[in-house]
Amino acid sequence: MKFKILFTILCSLFFSQMKAQDPVFTQYFLIPETLNPGFSGFLETTYAGIIHRSQWPDLDLKIDTDYAFINTWSEKTNSGIGFSVLSHRENNTKYSFTQFNASYAYRVALNDEWYFRPAIEVGFGTKSFGFGNLILADQINIGSGTVNPTSGDPTILNDKFQFFDFTAGMVINNENSWFGLSLKHINKPNISFVADRNIPLNMFLSASAGYEFLVVDYLDVVLFPYETKFLLTANYMNQGEYNRLDFGSSIMFKTVFFGVSAATNPWTKADNSHLVTSLNVFGGLQYEHLKFGLSHDFSTSKMGKTGGIYELSLTYQFDLNVKCFGCPNYITDY
Repeated sequence: MKFKILFTILCSLFFSQMKAQDPVFTQYFLIPETLNPGFSGFLETTYAGIIHRSQWPDLDLKIDTDYAFINTWSEKTNSGIGFSVLSHRENNTKYSFTQFNASYAYRVALNDEWYFRPAIEVGFGTKSFGFGNLILADQINIGSGTVNPTSGDPTILNDKFQFFDFTAGMVINNENSWFGLSLKHINKPNISFVADRNIPLNMFLSASAGYEFLVVDYLDVVLFPYETKFLLTANYMNQGEYNRLDFGSSIMFKTVFFGVSAATNPWTKADNSHLVTSLNVFGGLQYEHLKFGLSHDFSTSKMGKTGGIYELSLTYQFDLNVKCFGCPNYITDY
């Protein structure tokens, strides 16, 4: 009983006072639309995908996140258009967050090799929480160890609220490399569950980059096929007081790929913070129109047995005959 009371108090404090963090995917480089609207229509054809993330399955605070999208390209307007939905759920408290987004990106040719893609995204989000089972402070009788069924707390809690969200982004790329910047929550939407109170959602900054090259261009390797490629990626994120830097590498054959990455906390905020928060392995395969990815994050923190983090991704490209001028090959094929 004491644990349940403490847990509900902590949940109340967390969801009414703390500023939320956006979900981050380990496989961001396979579905970069999760970070930056500048990747909308990047393949210059119609393609769609979905990614599922399950975090800490061995804990009561298991978190599931899903992201689905469809992008298309208009050659007449030289633009990419995308639609996506993000669903984020915490299984114990029944907290849920859902957001629908529409994005637009425009392609500008800087020269024969480099392209610039500015973009905007507009989102409509809703959050909900099961406050019906929440125990407030004045319901707790410490002396008798009982809990009153009613509360006189004047705080009015909203079970659900809605908001609009705005994002801007840009990508600079050629066929072998890219650099992207995005800034989410420019309007700082109010995310407070408490009525008549404003808690703005912190802006989310992402700076990502990647470089791909043929292995034979740098190493005399006879064991691998000529088309074997190597990919280096990095992604820095900042939201409020939180920061994270992911970096990794992968080797890509014609139809399969695998690699490793690390999630780090470069500017620690506490004495017990970890520089490296997880080590991640991933792999996948591509067969004609379909591409499949699988990853697992191994936690390096002292949280105990969490079960790590799993991700499954699946993308589908409708037309394989369209030549994607200037977009990195790591997205289009292996």
